[in-house]
Amino acid sequence: MVFAERIPTEEELSSFYSTYSYSSDPWVSPITLKRYHTLLDEFERYRLTGRILDTGCGAGHFLAVARERGWEVFGNEFSPAAVGICEAKGISMVHGALGSPSKAPEGFSALEGGFDVVTSFEVLEHVNTPVDDLKVLHRYLRDGGLLYVTTPNFNAFARRWLGVQYNVLNYPEHLSYFTSKTLDAAAKHAGFSRLRSWSEGVSLSRIAGSRTPSAEIRIGSKEAPDERLRQRTETQWFWKFVKRLANSAFRLTGTGSGLKAYYRKGGA
Repeated sequence: MVFAERIPTEEELSSFYSTYSYSSDPWVSPITLKRYHTLLDEFERYRLTGRILDTGCGAGHFLAVARERGWEVFGNEFSPAAVGICEAKGISMVHGALGSPSKAPEGFSALEGGFDVVTSFEVLEHVNTPVDDLKVLHRYLRDGGLLYVTTPNFNAFARRWLGVQYNVLNYPEHLSYFTSKTLDAAAKHAGFSRLRSWSEGVSLSRIAGSRTPSAEIRIGSKEAPDERLRQRTETQWFWKFVKRLANSAFRLTGTGSGLKAYYRKGGA
């Protein structure tokens, strides 16, 4: 596991995240919404209590889809703007860290051990103490519950190619970095059993933004190179084939831009 040498203060983090990307409810790709449905199809086998928690849930797009499908949804965020956006969608929110919520919905602490699924989309890289954060998520899951994690891959081909120019290496936004092995080790140390983990994908937007930092490349926007490529891989057979081939190579070598992992609370 790799950590940022400098540890930001609470004041620095609070200032950085106070308006972090949430001046308004951001656009979400229809392809992303489709992927959310695919994930939720997989999560159905874990549904007992019907509760799902998304830590660092952003504008709540994933939880909004889960709510439409009948889940009781909860999230947390540091950004007051994000909390407001999510609450307007009917999502029960914790303002701040899950371990010590400052503005939790009534009865939230009583839900420890009561969630079927906890998700963590691109969150662990933002925290100083990822193992401690994973232990908190372990506490909220019921026995046999599922943790789904995504995070950037420190072993990514793009990071090795671009070196210090790679804009995923960005203080104070990103503080902890993982490979598949170190992510599995962190989850195991927090009490989880590994189901499966792998690396896949490449971000053309990240590469372009790293090579030309002054360029206006909005990751996650309709105009981003990644979104244009996703449109092709969804609709054109040749690009679907290229994507499958590339992801097979990334899984084999562990050099995809992103890590994805499923962990279980309790034995496998």
